[in-house]
Amino acid sequence: MFCGILAGEVPAFLVADEADGVAFLDTRPVFKGHVLVVPRTHLITLNDLPAEALAGYFGLVQRLARAVETGLGAGGTFVAMNNKVSQSVPHLHTHVVPRTKGDGLRGFFWPRTRYTDDAEAEGFARRVAAALPA
Repeated sequence: MFCGILAGEVPAFLVADEADGVAFLDTRPVFKGHVLVVPRTHLITLNDLPAEALAGYFGLVQRLARAVETGLGAGGTFVAMNNKVSQSVPHLHTHVVPRTKGDGLRGFFWPRTRYTDDAEAEGFARRVAAALPA
């Protein structure tokens, strides 16, 4: 599925498309504005990411965490990844989830929501993309 997004064959609400990775909205977000970051190369787990790609990939993740806070007015972010266990898509991906005090997220229980429609999702993607530092 993520390879299809990278190839442009599967539609997605893109937030960033860079040499080090691509970021797009999760279609079943924990909270609206939840972004997934994936490397361009098909890798399954963090262990598969070459050492020389770490700085670029996690630099993008860090910039997106900042953009989610700034673009959405979030109080912070939850940044996480699963490796094999609970990894619903077998492609390395990092979750960047907007957080606000009292949002109800506790531990590793991830309730999911949906966007009202594509226009709402596009609006969230635009706000994060606009706040993405260079």
